[in-house]
Amino acid sequence: MSDTQTVLKQTPLHATHLGHKARMVPFGGWDMPVEYSGITDEHLAVRTRAGLFDVSHMGEIEIAGADALAAVQRISSNDAARLAVGQIHYSALTTPQGTFVDDLLVYRMAEDHFLLVVNASNIEKDFAWIRSQVQTFADAPAVNTSSRYALLALQGPVAKDVLQSLTAVPLDDMKYYWFAPGEIAGVRGTISRTGYTGEDGFEVFVPPAQAAHVWQAILRAGAADGVIPAGLGARDTLRLEASMRLFGNDMDETTTVLEAGLGWIVGWKKDDFNGADVLRAQKANGIERTLVGLEMVDRAIARHGYPVIVDGQAVGTVTSGTQTPFLKKAIGMAYVPTALAEPDRQIHVEVRGRLAAARIVPMPFYKRPRS
Repeated sequence: MSDTQTVLKQTPLHATHLGHKARMVPFGGWDMPVEYSGITDEHLAVRTRAGLFDVSHMGEIEIAGADALAAVQRISSNDAARLAVGQIHYSALTTPQGTFVDDLLVYRMAEDHFLLVVNASNIEKDFAWIRSQVQTFADAPAVNTSSRYALLALQGPVAKDVLQSLTAVPLDDMKYYWFAPGEIAGVRGTISRTGYTGEDGFEVFVPPAQAAHVWQAILRAGAADGVIPAGLGARDTLRLEASMRLFGNDMDETTTVLEAGLGWIVGWKKDDFNGADVLRAQKANGIERTLVGLEMVDRAIARHGYPVIVDGQAVGTVTSGTQTPFLKKAIGMAYVPTALAEPDRQIHVEVRGRLAAARIVPMPFYKRPRS
């Protein structure tokens, strides 16, 4: 093996994916399934029935101790003091410039115990950053516990009923962004009402050794309802329809939380946190650029990195874009000057050397029907 080659990490479900004839691709240092029956088929299954995703590549970092809350408050943008035990929120690991180290979910496991779920490609970077930031606290050790968890996501309209057949945890009583411990198919784990698809759904933490058992049990329980395995391809098109940001595309170390349109994940009333001064100044004075939704008018697809053109000038860059299987539209997100960000503004995207007409539209592109 040459020095330039790297060995891809495998989730506990790797052999299971191969058994399902998944097409595997490198992603964030992992060998992951991008599709099984096809991205469109899997996308539509999640919108109309349910799909089962392996997201065990995501990272888990835990902070516990008397100073755990203070540490989480310092390193992340949202206000963790408002979380009850058993509740989750979306947040950002912020730099002193108010930009993203990563985005993450924060689980309050106990009064003095937090679980942070971070992006797969950022685990080592995030852990090093978090550890450096919390070492000033007397009792808030951070531990990378990623190897302790396999994580499965069952997403779609029938997800609740299918999962309920495998657990005694009362899922009807579980609110969005809450979690509870319990058994799933006889395996001790944790169920959270979270997801990255825009649909109602659940994410299930189980020990890696039992992941394949739980995976197969969910697929068997959902077979009559058309539940199928789904890969990273559908996960990306689903999250884009729902206007959920992707770290590395729609936000990174160069974009602030406000520029990414995520001011709602800032705890404006809490004490000082990394980047607080910058973000408060931006809130008071405004931002020069912002993330917007766009819809193609011409027959073309806006891809990541394509220039956004207004009056013949490049004013921004597409961060994410695709032809969506459910909405049947070519949509995307892009950073543009705030002065040009009003809905219905006509713009162009440079697609392979030609200008394709588009317009700015409100986000999210898709909202699931409420029952």
